[in-house]
Amino acid sequence: MRVDADDLARSCSCGKEHKIAVKEIVIEAGAIKKLEEEMSEGMLKEYISPLVICDTNTYGATEEIMEDIYDRCQVLVLDAEDLQADHQAIRIVENNMEEDIDLILAVGAGTIHDISRFIAHRNKIPFISVPTAASGDGYASSVAAMTCKGVKKTVTAVSPLCIYADTDIFANAPARLTSAGVSEVLGKYICLADWKISNLVTGEYFCRETVKVEEKALKIVRSSLRGIASGEKDDCEQLMYALILSGLATEMAGNSRPASCAEHHMSHLWEMEVINDHLNALHGERVSVGALMVLKEYKRIGHAILKGRCQVKPYNNEDRQLMEETFGKKGLLKEIQEENEPELLLSIDLSRLQYCLKEIGEIIQALPEEEDLRYMLKKAGCAADPGDIGLDEGSIPLSLKLAPYTRRRLSLLRLSKLLEIRGE
Repeated sequence: MRVDADDLARSCSCGKEHKIAVKEIVIEAGAIKKLEEEMSEGMLKEYISPLVICDTNTYGATEEIMEDIYDRCQVLVLDAEDLQADHQAIRIVENNMEEDIDLILAVGAGTIHDISRFIAHRNKIPFISVPTAASGDGYASSVAAMTCKGVKKTVTAVSPLCIYADTDIFANAPARLTSAGVSEVLGKYICLADWKISNLVTGEYFCRETVKVEEKALKIVRSSLRGIASGEKDDCEQLMYALILSGLATEMAGNSRPASCAEHHMSHLWEMEVINDHLNALHGERVSVGALMVLKEYKRIGHAILKGRCQVKPYNNEDRQLMEETFGKKGLLKEIQEENEPELLLSIDLSRLQYCLKEIGEIIQALPEEEDLRYMLKKAGCAADPGDIGLDEGSIPLSLKLAPYTRRRLSLLRLSKLLEIRGE
């Protein structure tokens, strides 16, 4: 499968000229052979000193199929145990990479790609994406998710020059990684609703064409759930296609808004470990559990709106003490306060919010029911319930309260602090 990203790079009715930096996207068995050809006699032959960044797991999975490529590159294998995209990993790579490196090959999943795209951006050199699992939607992205002082930040980086996703590699990844990719896509129900609501209430930039790309990704995955769960190569290919489409949607928007909001904020909160112990869970697994929690809360709010039991109230900083007690005890309060300055809710026109309530209710009503999303997740072997990721049920109320503060991005979960529901 060859993906023509140029179809998305055009002037749009949203007023933005969408730009896609990725030059070639190949998703098929034997894609590595295509990469070899490009490095030998194609568009990549001008790069004479390439660096491969991988980890112990992805090196083991690709050592044989990529032997010829590894022979012509400097290969840096990072320890997969507790590997994070943080400044320590960046230092390790930059201290060990040769001075004349002119191309980076990211061979791995999300963390390897975040490290690679950050280093490529900082050193002003291109990078090639070689996904080893259909586990996340960051392969085509131009931003990196980096952990800084215990807080996950989205930082400016660079998109890959090309993506070579070889089905013979990623379709053989552990099933848990593939399920995490399904989780990532199905979480888009929440973030797309959040984007629509924020546009409605604040006039935030919004693009219907970008939403259509994410909705296409959702449709592709919904129709392939059973085959993905059983490891069918064609269906795993469709999942990879959907994940790359989602990454291209962030390229169209210029940020991660189309792909990440309240469901990701839940994941970020748990990763910070301010209300929970360490979770042995993948990013996608946390996202799907978070998405179901948020969906249940949104349905509660939407029902109250449509029944006339919801009204707007003034902002009163009701979570100040809770934030001090939770983020403060982990030494993260300063970073969280800086992330949230100035306070988003102070800029909300309360009369406008009240006027928009009915439409907000209709946006929520259009979301899948909780049991329908749960069924889709379970069908693909995804994490759905708190216990699936080792999270205590009692942490749900705190999670819903605190998650919106992990990012300065408006969601209905954050707006709900301006809503009062009667009769509960």
